[in-house]
Amino acid sequence: MPERTLRRSTRYTLVAVIALAVVAVAGVWIANAQAQAQSLNTPTVEAEAIPPRLIIDRDFPDPDVSRFGDTYYAYSTNSGPNLPVATASSIEGPWSMAQRDALPQLGSWAQPGRTWAPDVSQRPDGTYLLYYTAHSLNPDRQCIGAAVAETPMGPFQPVGDAPLVCPSELGGAIDAASFSEDDDHYLIYKTDGNAVGLRPGIYLQQTSADGLHLSGEPIRIMENDQDYERNIIEAPVLLKQGGNYVLFYAGGEYWNGSYFTGYAVATSIGGPYTKAYRPLMTNGSLDGAVDGPGGADIVRGDTDHIVFHGHLPSGGRGVYVADLGWANDYPVVRGSRVRYEAESGDLNECRVRTDARGASQGAVAAYIDHSNSYVDLSVFTPSAGRHQVVIGFANGSVDGARHTLTVNGEQPTIVSYPFTGWDNWTELGVVVELATGWNTIRLNQRASYTELDYIEVS
Repeated sequence: MPERTLRRSTRYTLVAVIALAVVAVAGVWIANAQAQAQSLNTPTVEAEAIPPRLIIDRDFPDPDVSRFGDTYYAYSTNSGPNLPVATASSIEGPWSMAQRDALPQLGSWAQPGRTWAPDVSQRPDGTYLLYYTAHSLNPDRQCIGAAVAETPMGPFQPVGDAPLVCPSELGGAIDAASFSEDDDHYLIYKTDGNAVGLRPGIYLQQTSADGLHLSGEPIRIMENDQDYERNIIEAPVLLKQGGNYVLFYAGGEYWNGSYFTGYAVATSIGGPYTKAYRPLMTNGSLDGAVDGPGGADIVRGDTDHIVFHGHLPSGGRGVYVADLGWANDYPVVRGSRVRYEAESGDLNECRVRTDARGASQGAVAAYIDHSNSYVDLSVFTPSAGRHQVVIGFANGSVDGARHTLTVNGEQPTIVSYPFTGWDNWTELGVVVELATGWNTIRLNQRASYTELDYIEVS
C-alpha cells in the first residue's frame, strides 16, 4: 500500500507536529503558518507582499480623491477645518495640505464640529459640487448638505437653508457620494440607523444635473445583513465597470481592527446588488499592513487606484493607496489576498475530494500522486512585479512533500511542505513574478504527497 493511502486511512489519529495559528478574517477562518519555500536556484525564498502605500501620514479620515486637470485633490472629514484639502501632482504624492478651509461656512441649518465624509465632483457647467455631512440643528441628526464653488479649492458656498437629505425617522443621513452616467445623475448615501437603534441601509437617489434637486423616490440598494459587518455599513462609492455597477462600502467598527472595505455588484443601477463572498480588504487580507482599511474612494486613470484610510500608530487615520484592477469586471487590490480554490482549478491526474474536514469550502485538490499530476489556477493581478502566493495545504507524508511551482510555464520553484497530518490545514508562502492581468500558476507533484486547499495572491 502506498504511503499516502496508509497515512490517509489513519489521518484522524495522527498528531501534527506544526501547531495551527487560526485567525478570523471577516467571518472566514484562515490558517496561518510560517512561510517556507525552496528555489531551484537559491536556497530559500521568503514570502512578502507589496503593501498599500501611505501617502498622507496624518489624520485625514474618509478621503475623497479626484483628479481635476493636472492636479489631484483630496478632501477629508473635519480634523480642524470644516473641509480639509490637500493637493498633489501624482496620486503617490507628495501631498501638500492647504492652509485654509475649503468650506469656511456651513449651511445655516448646521452646527460645526461634525462635518464628515465629503464628496467633490465637477458639474456639467464646469463648476464644482460638494456634498457634506454635518449636524443639523433641527432635527438633531447628522444630515447631508450641498455647496458649490468655482474651483476645486473652494471656497465652497452652502446652498439652501435646509439639508438636502435628512430622513430623521431613519436616523438621518451621512456619507454622500455622487455618480453620473450619461445624462443621469445620482446621490448615494447611508441612512444613519445606528444612531437610533435601526439597521442602516445604503440608498440611491436620482438628482438634477446640477446635483441640487432630488428626483423621484430614494431606492434602498444595500442592507446590513452580514454578521461580520457588526451592524454597520457606510461610506458607499458607486462606479460602472464593464457590465457591472460596483458598489464599494465599509463595514465593521471604524475604531478597531474589524473595519473593512467590501463591495457588491449589480447589472442594473437600482440593483439587486450581490455582495462579494469575502471583503475586498481587511486587516488579515492585507497581512496587517493597514489597521482598519475603510472609507475608500476610487480614482480612475490609465491605472486605477483605491485610496482609503487606516489607523496610524501615532494616532488618527492616514491615507493609503493601492493599485486596483478588474478581473472580469470584479475588483482586485494589489497587496490584498484573493483566494482561488484549488478544487476549482484545472486538475490533471488528480481529483477533487469533497469530505475534507476543516478545508475552505469543504473540498480540496487531492490524489496529486504522480509525476504528471498537477493543478493549474488562473490568477489575476492589477500590476506586474513581485507577488506573494500563499498556499493552503495539508501534508500527511512524514518526511515532507514537494511540488514544483511555475508561473506561465516559467520560474520553476520547489515548494517544500512540512508534515502537518491529513486534514490539518495550514499555509506557506512563495514569492513570484506576475504579469499584469491573468497568470497561470501550476503546482506539479515532485515528491511524496500533499493536498491543496487553495492559493491566495496578494
